[in-house]
Amino acid sequence: MRTAVVVGAGLAGLTTAGALARSGWHVVLLESAERVAAPPTALVLWPNGRRALESLDPDGGWSMIASPLADGGVRRPDGQWLVAPRAAGAGSAVHLEDLYDALVAGLGDRVEVRTGFRVTTILTGPGLRPVVGDGRTEIEADLVVAADGIDSTIRRILAPGSVAVGSGFAAWQAVVPGYRLPSRSGGPAAGGETLGVGYRFVSVPLGDRAAGHGGVYWIATAAGAPRPESPATQLELLRRWFAGWHPPVGELLAATHAGDLVPREVRELRPLPRAYAFPSGPGGVVLLGDAAHAMPHHLGQGACLAFEDAATLRSLAGEATPGAGLTAALEAYSRVRQPRAATVVRQTQRMSAVVRARGRLALRARDAALGHLRPRLLSGPFAEWSPPA
Repeated sequence: MRTAVVVGAGLAGLTTAGALARSGWHVVLLESAERVAAPPTALVLWPNGRRALESLDPDGGWSMIASPLADGGVRRPDGQWLVAPRAAGAGSAVHLEDLYDALVAGLGDRVEVRTGFRVTTILTGPGLRPVVGDGRTEIEADLVVAADGIDSTIRRILAPGSVAVGSGFAAWQAVVPGYRLPSRSGGPAAGGETLGVGYRFVSVPLGDRAAGHGGVYWIATAAGAPRPESPATQLELLRRWFAGWHPPVGELLAATHAGDLVPREVRELRPLPRAYAFPSGPGGVVLLGDAAHAMPHHLGQGACLAFEDAATLRSLAGEATPGAGLTAALEAYSRVRQPRAATVVRQTQRMSAVVRARGRLALRARDAALGHLRPRLLSGPFAEWSPPA
């Protein structure tokens, strides 16, 4: 029986565990928290992420939980258009509660979930099946998948040169339920992106079905360090910073409660690991998701890239047998994913420069370039990706 341990039960870990199980692997899914739970936010599924999910689980019912997302364009805080909206959009929006429910439902009986298990050690070697432990219990498997996020213990041990650093931004996310919105047509439901000087606000309508109550997901970004204040105080700061911005920015912030707010520091890996696979005995260890390529959220590609990772790993290693076949599959995974991640990270860094622009000349250059840059960033390397055959 082929065995795998997946460390981390976030989006990357849940997706990978279900994909391996449907390929005949027996999977142990380890989660450090006491339960598997979705953050109270949402995400945008770009075409690459949607294709990856559909390739991993064609019967996952993704069309039932994801709402088509129109391109809402980009504006200045005064409402002037920098990039006009388009009727057609490339992405879709999904509430994380709905996505987690779908991924958990797809695990099946070949996945054993263990919560409260914080991996602190990993043992690898030429003649040794990889082993993970929490200081009390050790688990051995043919394959270990490190999907334990930007602070991955496994990556720190196997690729210590790649470290998590701040990106110079703080971000806040929230979902405002539909019943709290001032209007269900136009206004807050329209969605779109607004760029100021060091500030950015994005709103995404979730559709009426999202988590049973619809609503709008919004993300605010500000240059600088994370704030130490309470969520209630931070929300008041956001209302002050974005005061006077065109509708629906003020309306959405007014409808947000402190309990909805999810503050986060924007961090990234520098440099990216040189390899995403580490052979050990008849198999090895792979890095996946934010453990492999955490990046700023400006292009919304973090989760989508993790879904690509899972689809690629399943395609290359899903049917592999422990030994030379599995080792070769993991090395192929690293060869495919490392340059792909590097490309997306470079594009994200370009968008970081756009958000960070300050000064009259820099803003003028940003505005002039945005109409050409944004369509390429959102459609080029992302829309063209397809799961490996």
